[in-house]
Amino acid sequence: MNYRVLAGLPAPKALSLGAHLELHGEAPLLTRADAEPLIRAVAESGLRGRGGAGFPTAAKLTAVAEHRRPIVVVNGVEGEPMSVKDRVLLTLLPHLVLDGATVAAQAVGARECVIAAPADAIATLQMALRERSRRDTHTGVRMKVELAPPGYVSGEETALIAHLEGRPPRPRLTPPWPAERGLRGRPTLVQNVETLAHLALIGRYGSDWFRSEGSAERPGTTPVSISGAVAAPGVYEVPGGMPLPSLLQIAGGAIDNVRALLVGGYFGAWVEGTGRGLQLDDTSLRAVGAASGAGVVVVLGAQECGVAETANLAAYMAEESAGQCGPCVHGLGGLAEVLERAASGRAIRGDSDRLARWTEMVHGRGACRHPDGAARMISSATRVFAQELAEHARHGHCRACQRPRVLRTPGARMAVAA
Repeated sequence: MNYRVLAGLPAPKALSLGAHLELHGEAPLLTRADAEPLIRAVAESGLRGRGGAGFPTAAKLTAVAEHRRPIVVVNGVEGEPMSVKDRVLLTLLPHLVLDGATVAAQAVGARECVIAAPADAIATLQMALRERSRRDTHTGVRMKVELAPPGYVSGEETALIAHLEGRPPRPRLTPPWPAERGLRGRPTLVQNVETLAHLALIGRYGSDWFRSEGSAERPGTTPVSISGAVAAPGVYEVPGGMPLPSLLQIAGGAIDNVRALLVGGYFGAWVEGTGRGLQLDDTSLRAVGAASGAGVVVVLGAQECGVAETANLAAYMAEESAGQCGPCVHGLGGLAEVLERAASGRAIRGDSDRLARWTEMVHGRGACRHPDGAARMISSATRVFAQELAEHARHGHCRACQRPRVLRTPGARMAVAA
């Protein structure tokens, strides 16, 4: 299929404004009268947020549009260590993201937009804004770029707002929702980078065009970060609802017998083998306790240790807690300790029961979804790697434990290939 949001790639550097316009044409300039039809088209498209939560985009637009003097925030945090799709969009296709931010701002009546971006995208975005300022096009939206905060939970929308206000990036309890009271106390639309790129194209081509790819459950296309035991790891744009085994073929095929897939990122879940019978949509994945999340698929080869990978990931998730809710701080820390004992062969009586009981106890107990995602991932590991967990408890380290970890923590991101 032809790329949509990734059209123009691969490219050695960011697409210029001229190249972007040649590829996509002019973005629509909305009047207030155009806002309601645009939001209706987004609703008909079925677009949902692509940052991980999957909230209907049209519902967010509607909620913010009902209030006065709103602000738009572009969420470019991308805290998922195995995801690079948003970074690709910000650094190589910035004008499509800026188009989407402009359309969103005009749809809700905002005159101000703040773009929270990682350090390696700041210069590209500022150059793109300078290019746009030289054209005689007045969108009525003022844009500025801010450095996004580091950390896994800092991408949660209330945590990002706190950072932009000069406070530590910690989630807060809701309600009130950002749509009611967000940045500087004003109603705020917080949207993920990929979501805005799709919005820019829906504004041009409409909902029927968007739905002409993908499935009824997951319409349109989505960039997926595929890594692990595949020949060509990278970011690939695929139709929603694609069978999971087909994703491996798109990335050059598996280079080892496949033990499991981590689907949805670190907030996701392990699924058995190549995910045969499963599709990249939430209805299909929900049956095995997984979700499409931020569009991440990590392929675990048979030579890797699922127990060691899960223990490493659990420790990372515990460290990334915002530190403000007891069930998250103590619950995730306790789960990480149990998994570390299992991985090192030091399991004690009752550890398997502790894993089951504590994952259930932390679910739904925090100010954000961080403990929920960690619990989902750990629960899936106890199902998929049940035999390996039992063998580690009896015999200790396995040979695969000595191999480098497949699941990365910040500082060693995967290479981009599209």
